[in-house]
Amino acid sequence: MHNSRRSIVLGQVMLAGILWLGVGVLSADEPVVADSLDSDPITADASVAETVTPSDWVLFGDFWSRAERTEAIPNRSDDLERLRARARVGVRRVFADVEFGAGLEAALGSDGDQGNRVNNDNERSDDVNLDEFYLRWQISDEAHLLLGKTAFPIALTPLVWDDDLRPVGVSASRSFPMGDSHRLSLVGGYFAGDHLYGDQSRIAAAQIGWQFHETSNFGGDVALAYLDFSDLQTLVDQGFGRTNLRTQGRLVSDYELLDLQLGLHWRVHDWPLAVRGDWVHNLGAKANDQGGRFSAVLGDSRRARNWELGLAIQRIQRDAVLAAFNSDDWWFHSFAQGHMPWIAYGVDAHWRLRLALFDEQRDGIAHDTQRWALDLNARW
Repeated sequence: MHNSRRSIVLGQVMLAGILWLGVGVLSADEPVVADSLDSDPITADASVAETVTPSDWVLFGDFWSRAERTEAIPNRSDDLERLRARARVGVRRVFADVEFGAGLEAALGSDGDQGNRVNNDNERSDDVNLDEFYLRWQISDEAHLLLGKTAFPIALTPLVWDDDLRPVGVSASRSFPMGDSHRLSLVGGYFAGDHLYGDQSRIAAAQIGWQFHETSNFGGDVALAYLDFSDLQTLVDQGFGRTNLRTQGRLVSDYELLDLQLGLHWRVHDWPLAVRGDWVHNLGAKANDQGGRFSAVLGDSRRARNWELGLAIQRIQRDAVLAAFNSDDWWFHSFAQGHMPWIAYGVDAHWRLRLALFDEQRDGIAHDTQRWALDLNARW
Protein backbone atom coordinates (compact mmCIF):
# COMPACT_ATOMS: atom_id res chain seq x y z
CA MET A 1 0.00 0.00 0.00
CA HIS A 2 2.87 2.38 0.82
CA ASN A 3 4.49 1.73 -2.55
CA SER A 4 1.15 2.35 -4.26
CA ARG A 5 0.74 5.68 -2.45
CA ARG A 6 4.25 6.77 -3.36
CA SER A 7 3.52 5.93 -7.01
CA ILE A 8 0.33 7.95 -6.98
CA VAL A 9 2.02 10.94 -5.34
CA LEU A 10 4.76 10.76 -7.97
CA GLY A 11 2.11 10.56 -10.67
CA GLN A 12 0.36 13.63 -9.27
CA VAL A 13 3.61 15.57 -9.28
CA MET A 14 4.31 14.53 -12.87
CA LEU A 15 0.81 15.51 -14.01
CA ALA A 16 1.10 18.87 -12.26
CA GLY A 17 4.51 19.46 -13.82
CA ILE A 18 3.28 18.65 -17.32
CA LEU A 19 0.32 20.98 -16.89
CA TRP A 20 2.52 23.74 -15.45
CA LEU A 21 4.94 23.53 -18.38
CA GLY A 22 2.13 23.31 -20.90
CA VAL A 23 0.05 26.25 -19.80
CA GLY A 24 2.46 28.31 -17.73
CA VAL A 25 2.97 30.57 -20.74
CA LEU A 26 -0.42 32.14 -20.03
CA SER A 27 -0.44 35.51 -18.31
CA ALA A 28 -0.89 35.59 -14.55
CA ASP A 29 -3.68 38.07 -15.21
CA GLU A 30 -5.80 35.40 -16.96
CA PRO A 31 -9.28 35.53 -15.35
CA VAL A 32 -9.85 32.95 -12.64
CA VAL A 33 -13.11 31.05 -13.09
CA ALA A 34 -15.04 28.60 -10.94
CA ASP A 35 -13.58 25.11 -10.62
CA SER A 36 -15.45 21.85 -10.81
CA LEU A 37 -15.26 20.90 -7.16
CA ASP A 38 -18.53 20.70 -5.27
CA SER A 39 -19.39 24.40 -5.19
CA ASP A 40 -22.15 26.60 -6.49
CA PRO A 41 -21.84 29.13 -9.30
CA ILE A 42 -21.65 32.81 -8.32
CA THR A 43 -24.41 33.42 -10.86
CA ALA A 44 -26.84 30.99 -12.43
CA ASP A 45 -25.87 31.80 -16.01
CA ALA A 46 -23.28 29.69 -17.80
CA SER A 47 -24.68 30.29 -21.24
CA VAL A 48 -23.38 33.74 -22.17
CA ALA A 49 -19.89 33.63 -23.64
CA GLU A 50 -17.54 36.58 -23.72
CA THR A 51 -17.40 38.43 -27.03
CA VAL A 52 -14.89 36.57 -29.18
CA THR A 53 -12.13 38.27 -31.14
CA PRO A 54 -9.60 36.72 -33.55
CA SER A 55 -6.57 35.37 -31.70
CA ASP A 56 -3.59 33.05 -31.81
CA TRP A 57 -3.74 29.55 -30.38
CA VAL A 58 -4.17 29.67 -26.60
CA LEU A 59 -3.43 26.85 -24.17
CA PHE A 60 -5.78 26.21 -21.25
CA GLY A 61 -6.13 23.54 -18.61
CA ASP A 62 -6.63 22.52 -15.02
CA PHE A 63 -5.18 20.14 -12.46
CA TRP A 64 -6.87 18.41 -9.53
CA SER A 65 -5.62 15.96 -6.91
CA ARG A 66 -7.39 14.53 -3.90
CA ALA A 67 -6.54 12.49 -0.83
CA GLU A 68 -9.75 11.12 0.68
CA ARG A 69 -11.11 8.74 3.26
CA THR A 70 -14.75 7.57 3.37
CA GLU A 71 -15.95 5.84 6.53
CA ALA A 72 -19.02 3.84 7.64
CA ILE A 73 -20.20 2.96 4.13
CA PRO A 74 -23.47 0.96 4.23
CA ASN A 75 -23.16 -2.73 3.37
CA ARG A 76 -19.35 -2.56 3.39
CA SER A 77 -16.96 -3.70 6.09
CA ASP A 78 -14.03 -1.63 4.83
CA ASP A 79 -13.42 2.10 4.61
CA LEU A 80 -12.39 3.68 1.33
CA GLU A 81 -9.00 5.37 1.35
CA ARG A 82 -7.49 6.54 -1.93
CA LEU A 83 -5.50 9.15 -3.83
CA ARG A 84 -6.62 10.51 -7.21
CA ALA A 85 -5.27 13.05 -9.68
CA ARG A 86 -6.47 14.51 -12.98
CA ALA A 87 -5.08 16.95 -15.53
CA ARG A 88 -6.84 18.58 -18.46
CA VAL A 89 -4.93 20.36 -21.24
CA GLY A 90 -6.45 21.94 -24.34
CA VAL A 91 -6.11 24.59 -27.02
CA ARG A 92 -8.55 27.13 -28.37
CA ARG A 93 -8.52 29.74 -31.10
CA VAL A 94 -10.96 32.27 -32.48
CA PHE A 95 -11.41 32.52 -36.25
CA ALA A 96 -13.53 35.60 -37.08
CA ASP A 97 -16.75 34.89 -35.10
CA VAL A 98 -16.09 31.17 -34.45
CA GLU A 99 -14.13 29.76 -31.52
CA PHE A 100 -12.64 26.26 -31.80
CA GLY A 101 -11.52 24.32 -28.75
CA ALA A 102 -10.16 20.84 -28.06
CA GLY A 103 -8.65 19.20 -25.00
CA LEU A 104 -7.52 15.93 -23.45
CA GLU A 105 -7.99 14.60 -19.93
CA ALA A 106 -5.61 12.25 -18.10
CA ALA A 107 -6.38 10.65 -14.73
CA LEU A 108 -4.52 8.45 -12.27
CA GLY A 109 -5.79 6.87 -9.05
CA SER A 110 -4.67 4.46 -6.35
CA ASP A 111 -7.97 2.55 -6.54
CA GLY A 112 -7.98 1.70 -10.25
CA ASP A 113 -10.93 1.58 -12.61
CA GLN A 114 -12.35 -1.61 -11.11
CA GLY A 115 -13.69 0.32 -8.13
CA ASN A 116 -15.41 3.18 -9.94
CA ARG A 117 -18.87 1.60 -10.16
CA VAL A 118 -19.06 0.53 -6.50
CA ASN A 119 -17.53 3.84 -5.38
CA ASN A 120 -20.24 5.85 -7.18
CA ASP A 121 -17.73 7.72 -9.38
CA ASN A 122 -18.65 9.60 -12.55
CA GLU A 123 -15.18 9.27 -14.09
CA ARG A 124 -12.57 6.53 -14.37
CA SER A 125 -9.66 6.68 -11.93
CA ASP A 126 -7.13 5.73 -14.63
CA ASP A 127 -7.89 7.12 -18.06
CA VAL A 128 -6.89 9.24 -21.02
CA ASN A 129 -9.79 10.61 -23.06
CA LEU A 130 -11.08 13.43 -25.23
CA ASP A 131 -12.38 16.01 -22.78
CA GLU A 132 -13.50 18.80 -25.15
CA PHE A 133 -14.00 19.27 -28.88
CA TYR A 134 -16.32 22.12 -29.81
CA LEU A 135 -17.19 25.06 -32.03
CA ARG A 136 -18.81 28.20 -30.60
CA TRP A 137 -20.28 30.65 -33.11
CA GLN A 138 -20.73 34.19 -31.81
CA ILE A 139 -23.83 35.23 -33.74
CA SER A 140 -23.89 38.63 -32.05
CA ASP A 141 -22.62 40.21 -28.84
CA GLU A 142 -25.58 38.66 -26.99
CA ALA A 143 -26.10 35.33 -28.80
CA HIS A 144 -24.09 32.25 -29.64
CA LEU A 145 -24.46 28.70 -30.94
CA LEU A 146 -22.42 25.88 -29.38
CA LEU A 147 -21.75 22.52 -31.05
CA GLY A 148 -19.69 19.59 -29.79
CA LYS A 149 -18.34 18.09 -26.58
CA THR A 150 -17.74 20.53 -23.73
CA ALA A 151 -19.08 21.65 -20.35
CA PHE A 152 -22.85 21.62 -19.94
CA PRO A 153 -24.18 25.09 -20.86
CA ILE A 154 -27.02 24.90 -18.31
CA ALA A 155 -25.92 26.39 -14.95
CA LEU A 156 -26.81 23.87 -12.21
CA THR A 157 -25.63 23.11 -8.69
CA PRO A 158 -24.12 19.76 -7.60
CA LEU A 159 -27.61 18.73 -6.47
CA VAL A 160 -28.52 18.06 -10.11
CA TRP A 161 -25.35 17.99 -12.23
CA ASP A 162 -21.65 17.11 -11.96
CA ASP A 163 -19.58 19.80 -13.71
CA ASP A 164 -16.86 17.25 -14.53
CA LEU A 165 -19.18 15.65 -17.11
CA ARG A 166 -18.82 16.58 -20.77
CA PRO A 167 -21.96 15.82 -22.82
CA VAL A 168 -22.03 16.05 -26.62
CA GLY A 169 -24.68 18.22 -28.24
CA VAL A 170 -25.89 21.47 -29.65
CA SER A 171 -27.18 24.51 -27.76
CA ALA A 172 -28.13 28.11 -28.41
CA SER A 173 -28.18 31.01 -25.98
CA ARG A 174 -29.35 34.60 -25.98
CA SER A 175 -28.75 37.37 -23.49
CA PHE A 176 -30.86 40.52 -23.14
CA PRO A 177 -29.12 43.35 -21.24
CA MET A 178 -31.54 45.38 -19.14
CA GLY A 179 -29.86 48.63 -18.17
CA ASP A 180 -26.35 48.77 -16.77
CA SER A 181 -26.43 45.79 -14.42
CA HIS A 182 -29.45 43.61 -15.18
CA ARG A 183 -29.71 40.81 -17.71
CA LEU A 184 -32.20 38.22 -18.94
CA SER A 185 -30.65 35.04 -20.36
CA LEU A 186 -32.03 32.07 -22.26
CA VAL A 187 -30.30 28.82 -23.20
CA GLY A 188 -31.54 25.52 -24.59
CA GLY A 189 -30.15 22.45 -26.27
CA TYR A 190 -30.16 18.72 -26.92
CA PHE A 191 -27.34 16.44 -25.79
CA ALA A 192 -25.98 12.91 -25.61
CA GLY A 193 -25.01 12.29 -21.98
CA ASP A 194 -21.75 10.57 -23.01
CA HIS A 195 -21.30 9.05 -19.56
CA LEU A 196 -19.16 5.94 -18.95
CA TYR A 197 -19.44 2.46 -20.47
CA GLY A 198 -21.36 3.07 -23.69
CA ASP A 199 -23.98 5.42 -22.25
CA GLN A 200 -26.85 6.07 -24.71
CA SER A 201 -28.70 8.69 -22.66
CA ARG A 202 -30.21 11.82 -24.22
CA ILE A 203 -30.91 15.15 -22.48
CA ALA A 204 -33.24 17.92 -23.63
CA ALA A 205 -32.61 21.02 -21.51
CA ALA A 206 -33.54 24.69 -21.28
CA GLN A 207 -33.01 27.47 -18.75
CA ILE A 208 -34.18 31.03 -18.25
CA GLY A 209 -32.27 33.28 -15.88
CA TRP A 210 -32.47 36.81 -14.52
CA GLN A 211 -29.28 38.41 -13.21
CA PHE A 212 -29.68 41.65 -11.26
CA HIS A 213 -27.09 44.15 -9.99
CA GLU A 214 -24.31 41.97 -11.39
CA THR A 215 -21.59 44.59 -10.92
CA SER A 216 -22.67 46.00 -7.56
CA ASN A 217 -21.85 44.90 -4.02
CA PHE A 218 -25.35 43.51 -3.64
CA GLY A 219 -26.97 41.46 -6.38
CA GLY A 220 -28.11 38.02 -7.39
CA ASP A 221 -29.90 35.82 -9.85
CA VAL A 222 -32.97 33.66 -10.34
CA ALA A 223 -32.89 30.70 -12.74
CA LEU A 224 -35.47 28.12 -13.80
CA ALA A 225 -34.30 25.04 -15.71
CA TYR A 226 -36.06 22.08 -17.29
CA LEU A 227 -34.23 18.80 -18.05
CA ASP A 228 -35.71 15.72 -19.70
CA PHE A 229 -33.51 12.59 -19.53
CA SER A 230 -34.28 9.65 -21.84
CA ASP A 231 -32.73 6.39 -23.16
CA LEU A 232 -31.36 5.50 -19.73
CA GLN A 233 -31.39 1.69 -19.84
CA THR A 234 -27.72 1.30 -20.79
CA LEU A 235 -26.72 3.33 -17.74
CA VAL A 236 -28.82 1.11 -15.51
CA ASP A 237 -27.41 -2.06 -17.10
CA GLN A 238 -23.90 -0.75 -16.41
CA GLY A 239 -24.59 -0.20 -12.72
CA PHE A 240 -25.44 3.51 -12.74
CA GLY A 241 -28.96 3.14 -11.33
CA ARG A 242 -27.37 3.81 -7.95
CA THR A 243 -29.86 5.00 -5.31
CA ASN A 244 -32.75 5.58 -7.76
CA LEU A 245 -35.63 3.13 -7.32
CA ARG A 246 -35.50 0.17 -9.73
CA THR A 247 -37.55 -2.95 -10.33
CA GLN A 248 -36.59 -5.90 -12.51
CA GLY A 249 -33.54 -4.01 -13.72
CA ARG A 250 -35.42 -0.90 -14.87
CA LEU A 251 -35.90 2.55 -13.38
CA VAL A 252 -39.34 2.98 -11.82
CA SER A 253 -39.54 6.72 -12.56
CA ASP A 254 -38.95 8.89 -15.57
CA TYR A 255 -36.59 11.83 -15.04
CA GLU A 256 -38.14 15.11 -16.10
CA LEU A 257 -36.68 17.72 -13.75
CA LEU A 258 -37.77 21.23 -12.92
CA ASP A 259 -34.99 23.11 -11.11
CA LEU A 260 -35.32 26.54 -9.46
CA GLN A 261 -32.35 28.48 -8.09
CA LEU A 262 -32.03 31.75 -6.21
CA GLY A 263 -28.62 33.25 -5.51
CA LEU A 264 -27.58 36.41 -3.67
CA HIS A 265 -24.19 38.01 -3.14
CA TRP A 266 -23.03 40.94 -1.04
CA ARG A 267 -20.05 42.00 1.11
CA VAL A 268 -19.60 41.63 4.86
CA HIS A 269 -16.74 43.74 6.20
CA ASP A 270 -14.95 43.54 2.85
CA TRP A 271 -15.53 39.78 2.60
CA PRO A 272 -17.68 38.53 -0.28
CA LEU A 273 -20.63 36.41 0.85
CA ALA A 274 -22.67 34.31 -1.57
CA VAL A 275 -25.74 32.24 -0.67
CA ARG A 276 -27.74 29.99 -2.96
CA GLY A 277 -30.89 27.95 -2.66
CA ASP A 278 -31.79 25.18 -5.12
CA TRP A 279 -35.06 23.24 -5.30
CA VAL A 280 -35.66 20.39 -7.74
CA HIS A 281 -38.86 18.50 -8.54
CA ASN A 282 -39.02 15.40 -10.72
CA LEU A 283 -42.21 15.64 -12.76
CA GLY A 284 -41.66 12.06 -13.94
CA ALA A 285 -41.88 10.47 -10.48
CA LYS A 286 -45.03 9.61 -8.54
CA ALA A 287 -43.31 9.79 -5.12
CA ASN A 288 -39.99 10.74 -3.51
CA ASP A 289 -39.67 13.40 -6.17
CA GLN A 290 -38.13 16.47 -4.51
CA GLY A 291 -34.72 17.68 -3.43
CA GLY A 292 -33.22 20.83 -1.99
CA ARG A 293 -29.84 22.40 -1.38
CA PHE A 294 -28.63 25.48 0.46
CA SER A 295 -25.09 26.82 0.39
CA ALA A 296 -23.26 29.79 1.87
CA VAL A 297 -19.71 30.83 0.96
CA LEU A 298 -17.77 33.52 2.80
CA GLY A 299 -14.60 34.66 1.03
CA ASP A 300 -13.28 33.59 -2.37
CA SER A 301 -10.35 31.17 -2.60
CA ARG A 302 -10.27 31.51 -6.38
CA ARG A 303 -8.26 34.67 -5.79
CA ALA A 304 -4.66 34.79 -4.59
CA ARG A 305 -4.05 34.73 -0.82
CA ASN A 306 -7.75 34.67 -0.01
CA TRP A 307 -9.49 32.39 2.49
CA GLU A 308 -12.91 30.83 2.00
CA LEU A 309 -15.36 29.22 4.42
CA GLY A 310 -18.32 27.32 3.07
CA LEU A 311 -21.26 25.17 4.07
CA ALA A 312 -23.66 23.18 1.88
CA ILE A 313 -26.74 21.34 3.16
CA GLN A 314 -28.82 19.10 0.95
CA ARG A 315 -31.70 16.64 1.06
CA ILE A 316 -32.50 14.48 -1.96
CA GLN A 317 -35.47 12.12 -2.06
CA ARG A 318 -34.90 8.85 -3.87
CA ASP A 319 -36.14 9.75 -7.37
CA ALA A 320 -35.78 13.54 -7.20
CA VAL A 321 -32.72 13.59 -9.48
CA LEU A 322 -31.00 11.17 -11.84
CA ALA A 323 -28.30 9.66 -9.63
CA ALA A 324 -25.99 8.93 -12.56
CA PHE A 325 -25.41 12.61 -13.32
CA ASN A 326 -25.20 14.64 -10.10
CA SER A 327 -22.03 15.29 -8.12
CA ASP A 328 -19.89 12.32 -7.15
CA ASP A 329 -18.11 14.34 -4.46
CA TRP A 330 -20.98 13.12 -2.28
CA TRP A 331 -21.12 9.38 -1.60
CA PHE A 332 -24.91 9.19 -1.96
CA HIS A 333 -26.44 10.64 -5.13
CA SER A 334 -30.03 10.56 -3.79
CA PHE A 335 -32.08 8.87 -1.02
CA ALA A 336 -30.05 10.78 1.57
CA GLN A 337 -29.43 14.01 3.44
CA GLY A 338 -26.23 15.62 4.60
CA HIS A 339 -24.05 18.64 5.05
CA MET A 340 -20.64 19.69 3.80
CA PRO A 341 -18.48 22.27 5.60
CA TRP A 342 -15.18 23.30 4.00
CA ILE A 343 -12.25 25.67 4.28
CA ALA A 344 -10.12 26.73 1.32
CA TYR A 345 -7.18 28.97 0.58
CA GLY A 346 -6.10 30.57 -2.68
CA VAL A 347 -2.35 29.99 -2.83
CA ASP A 348 -1.94 32.27 -5.85
CA ALA A 349 -3.90 33.27 -8.95
CA HIS A 350 -4.01 29.64 -10.10
CA TRP A 351 -3.62 27.20 -7.17
CA ARG A 352 -6.20 26.45 -4.50
CA LEU A 353 -6.16 24.12 -1.47
CA ARG A 354 -9.37 22.90 0.18
CA LEU A 355 -10.30 20.62 3.09
CA ALA A 356 -13.91 19.38 3.14
CA LEU A 357 -16.06 17.03 5.19
CA PHE A 358 -19.09 15.31 3.67
CA ASP A 359 -21.36 14.04 6.46
CA GLU A 360 -24.29 12.10 4.97
CA GLN A 361 -27.07 9.80 6.13
CA ARG A 362 -28.87 7.48 3.75
CA ASP A 363 -32.59 7.02 4.30
CA GLY A 364 -33.27 3.93 6.40
CA ILE A 365 -29.71 3.80 7.79
CA ALA A 366 -29.11 4.83 11.42
CA HIS A 367 -25.48 5.92 11.12
CA ASP A 368 -23.74 8.62 9.09
CA THR A 369 -21.28 8.08 6.26
CA GLN A 370 -18.38 10.52 6.36
CA ARG A 371 -15.87 11.51 3.70
CA TRP A 372 -12.81 13.65 4.37
CA ALA A 373 -11.31 15.16 1.22
CA LEU A 374 -8.15 17.24 0.83
CA ASP A 375 -8.06 18.81 -2.64
CA LEU A 376 -5.32 20.65 -4.47
CA ASN A 377 -6.42 22.14 -7.75
CA ALA A 378 -5.37 24.78 -10.26
CA ARG A 379 -6.76 26.38 -13.37
CA TRP A 380 -5.18 28.31 -16.21
